[in-house]
Amino acid sequence: MIALLQRVSEARVTVAGEVIGEIEAGLLVFFCVEPNDTEALAQRMLSKILKLRIFGDDEGKMNRSVHDVQGGLLLVSQFTLAADTQGGNRPGFTGAASPALGEALFNHFVGLARAQHPTVQTGRFAADMRVHLVNDGPITIPLHMN
Repeated sequence: MIALLQRVSEARVTVAGEVIGEIEAGLLVFFCVEPNDTEALAQRMLSKILKLRIFGDDEGKMNRSVHDVQGGLLLVSQFTLAADTQGGNRPGFTGAASPALGEALFNHFVGLARAQHPTVQTGRFAADMRVHLVNDGPITIPLHMN
């Protein structure tokens, strides 16, 4: 399971010009399922994301989590995080889960997030999305769990 976190001051996802998910300050999380991923791993990933201290405290040090600052989560499925770029110039995506598993675990992850965090928005699985964001910092953190 791969996640790419971006600390944002605002972010939104549009499909065909319609805003389908939007947050103010918080985390934009690009989320990729790999073939051997499980629901238990999704829970571990979410716990890590909610507890990761990448927001500033009163002294400007990264000591607060998205949960601590009550920031939003914008979750966007993105299979291209599993891209294999080792050979040639065209990436391969065999490292990504099948669409059925990817969608099932993404939906499970969203459900877990909504049960554990007050502000959760999403993109749309397999849609042609436009993601608009203002990266705060910039802070971008890759997470890979297996």
